[in-house]
Amino acid sequence: MARVPVLLLALFAAALAAAPAAALGGRGARVGGWGPIPDVTDAHIQELGGWAVEQHARLTSDGLRFRRVTRGEQQVVSGMNYRLFVDAADGSGKSAPYVAEVYEQYWTKTRQLTSFKPAAN
Repeated sequence: MARVPVLLLALFAAALAAAPAAALGGRGARVGGWGPIPDVTDAHIQELGGWAVEQHARLTSDGLRFRRVTRGEQQVVSGMNYRLFVDAADGSGKSAPYVAEVYEQYWTKTRQLTSFKPAAN
């Protein structure tokens, strides 16, 4: 009898891994792999970018201010990893590109800034 639940779980995991992103909340990525964010102008993506710059500025006191997310990638995990390419301005108003990585798990209201660094030109 224990084989039936294990088999169902294995079938579900295989179906989830092969499911199109639309079935996973419409964000455009497949389980485990990085994929482009289809619409970086999406309000949630822009809000994530602003949040990432705000968190970085709070931790470093460098005065960076968010301008916009210019492109990004996402990875479905137990939640979602985002790699966001953001434009941010320093205290004098000079813009520079940065890469912010954010982990988000919406059902637990978890959000973590895992990396923030200048983008390689």
